[in-house]
Amino acid sequence: MSHTPTFILADNQEVTRSGLLHYVTTLFSGAVTIPVADKSQLMSVLDECGAGIVVLDYTLFDFQGIDDFLNLVNRFSEATWLLFSAELSEGFIRRLSFEHRISMVLKECSGDEITSALRCAVVGERFLCHQVTNLLVSAPESFAKPLLTASETEVLRLIAQGKSVKEIAAERNSSIHTITTHKKNIFRKLQINSVYEATKYALRAGLLEMVEYYI
Repeated sequence: MSHTPTFILADNQEVTRSGLLHYVTTLFSGAVTIPVADKSQLMSVLDECGAGIVVLDYTLFDFQGIDDFLNLVNRFSEATWLLFSAELSEGFIRRLSFEHRISMVLKECSGDEITSALRCAVVGERFLCHQVTNLLVSAPESFAKPLLTASETEVLRLIAQGKSVKEIAAERNSSIHTITTHKKNIFRKLQINSVYEATKYALRAGLLEMVEYYI
């Protein structure tokens, strides 16, 4: 890695990019920083640079899913990848735990952890923040407590995608009454009262990736 690293700040929130810029310029004198706001810009910069340290908020970019993201990682194999997001689902984190080229740190982490993540990226070492590490060493969250049926699980996933009862009924070739019953049972079993709470549960259980939620 060069002594004057290039950081590609891939985040469409100006406040976050400004904060990252402060960290980078404070830690690495002479470092090059390139802000990008979407996937198309990111690919153009990587096509030109060939390498660099990509600090990316996956949840705010227009990826079609985890496989789309990994295709990009594989295409630009010389780049170093540091995911820097507000929240990542358990399923997403566990899937990426096998990708040793990808580091992960959450935006709510301490300044010390963010600094450590950036320093590791510069020397080509992987970094996982404490929250991600703790999740990986713990047993996967059991979706059987409370127990949902296979149909209820699928209906929950569709509810979390923002679909209405009518839309879910049409997609599953079921009656509106059946989907309404599923929804009532889901809310009762999970002890929740809103679609928002259902969505948060689906995210924690790995039924829904953050990219699906934002879409």
